[in-house]
This record gives sequence, structure tokens and C-alpha cells, in this order.
Amino acid sequence: MSSEVKLPAGVRPAPAAAKVRAYVRLAKLDIIDYYLALPVALLLLAPAQRLSPGTVLTLVLFGLGELCVIAASVAFDDVTGYRDGSDAANYGPDAPRRRLARKPLLAGTLTPTEAIRFGWAAAVAGALLWAGAAAVAPHRSAWTLVLAALCLVTAVQYSWGLKISYRGWQEVFLFGFGVGMVLVPYGLLSSSLSGFAVLQAVLFGAGPMLFGLYSNTHDIEGDARVGRPTVAVLTSPRGNAAFITAMTFAQVACVVGSALAGVAPWWFPLAMLPMIALRGTELDIAFRRRDILLARRTAIRNHRVTVVLLCAVSLALPLLPGTTP
Repeated sequence: MSSEVKLPAGVRPAPAAAKVRAYVRLAKLDIIDYYLALPVALLLLAPAQRLSPGTVLTLVLFGLGELCVIAASVAFDDVTGYRDGSDAANYGPDAPRRRLARKPLLAGTLTPTEAIRFGWAAAVAGALLWAGAAAVAPHRSAWTLVLAALCLVTAVQYSWGLKISYRGWQEVFLFGFGVGMVLVPYGLLSSSLSGFAVLQAVLFGAGPMLFGLYSNTHDIEGDARVGRPTVAVLTSPRGNAAFITAMTFAQVACVVGSALAGVAPWWFPLAMLPMIALRGTELDIAFRRRDILLARRTAIRNHRVTVVLLCAVSLALPLLPGTTP
């Protein structure tokens, strides 16, 4: 194991009063994008079921567990990035102070030992909360429980233990975890799995994957230095651009193809036009204007727009007779 990097010049350990803020930053609680799966899953249910006590309790427990599982994943990711030097490369001493503060290990407000303890505590809490959600849920199909366990294990092992993101699986995880965060709560609340639910989960999961691809493009140097084999590291700039373009068009193809196949209503592509237009904007910003970080911010906003559109479609379906897929 490589030795831990030194703190940036001028950075001193934080006083005890700053620990709570440091843990909040470690957990990345301001990054809400995976949590947006909850309203998507909720609105896939029949209207009469959405506000039933069992539904609300299941979603509250699952949502709290999701928060803990993600907190564990990003905490371990920060520890690994601190130790191998990739965070020092990507959030170097010349980075703006606001940005450096998002990495409490680099900023000196937490120690690796504190972050590791936090990560394990969050992982255990997340597992218990998800078990509680399953215990009170109306349905507990085998596939739902297996998928929940897979999401838990892979999230904790993302940059820790098996380090799946260091073994070529980062992009798969970013997509698959998003899919799981829609399908697991939906499966706990629904007796069957519809093609339209799977479609919405796939479109949701594509969001974090796509803005993750732009992040990886920006972080090529640091990731390559520590042997993190992202697509951006493994391919040429042209190959990476082609991969991002292909993944973007794949999401659009799912929207159009689902309507043609009868999985979604015929008007679904029209409802998703704002998302499609923003995807084109992202590609233009990234590869014509050469502003990867702006493309990433645009992709994050587009993911949130996509969530709003998916929720609007689910709300509209019962009001439009004959259009339910």
C-alpha cells in the first residue's frame, strides 16, 4: 500500500467544533442525484398506493438506508483517493479553497482513521435500515432482495476491499447502482415488475453514469497515475469522446425505441425532448467547446431535469386513457 500523501501547504487539522461539518462533507450530502430515485419509484406505483402508510414507511427506511450506504461508499472512496494520491492530483493545493473543502482528508479536517470508522458505521446503519425496509414492505420478491444486497456490497466495495472501480467496473457501477435505486424500492412496493419501470430505471441510471464519464475525462491524469482504469484512461481522447457519444445516443435510443416497442406511451419521446436537447448540448460543450467541467455540470442538471420529466410522465399516465404501457 502506498503511503498517505501530505496535507497541502498551509492546511492544519480542524478543531473539534468543525468535525460535524467535516463529516457532512465526507458523506457528500449535497450530492442528491441518486436520492432522486425515490420519487421516480414512488410515482411508478398506482395512485391509490402512493401515500399508503406501508409505502411511506418503506420509502422512509429505504431512503435513510440509501443515504447511509452512499455515505459509506464516498467515505471509503475519499480514504482510498487520499492514500493513493489521486485526490491530491485532482484536487491539488492550487485548487480553490471551496473545492478543496469537499475533500476533508486533504483539507485536514478529518483523519483517515476517522473516515474509515465513519464509513463502516454508515455501511452497517445502511444495511440495518434496508433490512428494516424489507421487513415492513408489502412485497419481498427474491430478485428485489438480491438486487438490494448487490447494491449494498458493490457500493461499499467501490473503492475499498475489492476496489471494483479500480478494476474496470466504475462506469458499470455508476449505471447499475442508479438502476438499483429505482428498482429496489419499486420491487418492495409492487407485486410485479413492468417494462416501463425497468425503462425508467435505465434512464435514471444513465444520468450518474454520463456525468461520471465527464468527471473521469477531467481526472485522466490522476486516475492514470494510480492505475484506475476508467474508459477515459484506457482509450484515446477520440475513443473516449466516441464512448460518451455512444452512451448518450443509447439513452436517447431507449426513449424512442421504448415508444416504438409499446413499452412506453407513443408520446413518451415528445415528453422527453428537453432531456434529448440537453444531451446534445452536453456533447457540444465537451467536445467542440472543450469545457469538460461545464459539460459535467450540464449533465448533472440534465439528470435532474430527466427525473422531473419521468415523474411528470408517471403522473400523466392515469389521466390519459389508453396510453398506459
